[in-house]
Amino acid sequence: MPVLRLEGIEKTFPGDHAAVAGVDLEVSEGEMVVLLGPSGCGKSTLLRIVAGVEAPTHGRVLIGGQDVTGLPPQRRDVAMVFQNYALYPHMTVRENLAFGLKMRKLGRDTIAARVAEVAESLEIASLLDRRPFQLSGGQRQRVALGRAIARRAKVFLLDEPLSNLDVQLRVTTRMELARLHRSLEVPMLYVTHDQEEAMTLGDRVAVMRAGRVLQIGAPMEIYARPATRFVGGFIGSPRMNFLPARLRRDAVDGARIDAFGAAIDLQTSRGPAAAPARRSGGTDKETEAGWGTGWRDVVVGIRPEDIAIVNPAEADVLALVDVVEPLGREILLHVVPSNRQGEPGTELRVLTGAGGAVEAGATLGLRLRRDRIHLFDPTTEERLANSC
Repeated sequence: MPVLRLEGIEKTFPGDHAAVAGVDLEVSEGEMVVLLGPSGCGKSTLLRIVAGVEAPTHGRVLIGGQDVTGLPPQRRDVAMVFQNYALYPHMTVRENLAFGLKMRKLGRDTIAARVAEVAESLEIASLLDRRPFQLSGGQRQRVALGRAIARRAKVFLLDEPLSNLDVQLRVTTRMELARLHRSLEVPMLYVTHDQEEAMTLGDRVAVMRAGRVLQIGAPMEIYARPATRFVGGFIGSPRMNFLPARLRRDAVDGARIDAFGAAIDLQTSRGPAAAPARRSGGTDKETEAGWGTGWRDVVVGIRPEDIAIVNPAEADVLALVDVVEPLGREILLHVVPSNRQGEPGTELRVLTGAGGAVEAGATLGLRLRRDRIHLFDPTTEERLANSC
């Protein structure tokens, strides 16, 4: 049985604004599920509903099999870590860690032992007599985490806990959080807009947009088989390229797409498409409407690392290099493809190794990896069944 279960959660604010629309979600023992999406997608509202700070318009919240939808926060046995730390400035680190335990009326020896244990695990034992203003941002974040851990709640809720840290400290604290979760094996629901955080921390990631969960799955599953065009564009850096194309499918020649004025075979011999990615609030079937034979409009998705620089004679398209961005061991190229008549097409991003010298103004031959081409319906934006 999952420790946390959300059933049909909806939240509508005045003016019929649906912040959360029909979300079903489960978090199992020892699992970290990350809610990922842009600002305003409903992920923080969903977290507040779990915490009991916000009441859902419809649906149920179950923790440990108990319906807690109508219970106040203090009776839900959840611990929250906020973006702004929410430490008591007049208390020492020791007092901050112990505060929640005192409110639960635990014995003095139990509180002291638990504070010492948490402080040791987070490497803040030397800071116990300091006050928050004497700590760095990373140290304050660890104290906030420690206060939640000391409670030993059934579910831990983390609302963008790393967003106030600088880049280097965010990476360090993220590693600490990953180790901590692995050692504690407690269920966590983690909110972030940073896809790198989601990919590195989450056992599963739930991608949200406009109050709905578009796809739930393991990080690499979502990366390899995005359920919608939005998911494909939101996951991955540099972001996926999208270009309009025409798709033809028939019994004799298989499937091919026409893009940049070039015909690209899709190697249908690779066999049936794999099972579609799981999505919440929708079907578990990839879009096949109007598939049949003949031509149809599609949107092609291809990641920058899945476009190879090749000999022009073997290329799908020739492209002019517009901007070169050195990234250390890799180079990101912004290129403008040309069709057979030499007319410019949609700009593409191409990621290549730093070994070859490429300059702006150069002409390159590009070839798309056939097994990494994603096809999306231009109207519904859902993944087509014959994608890679």
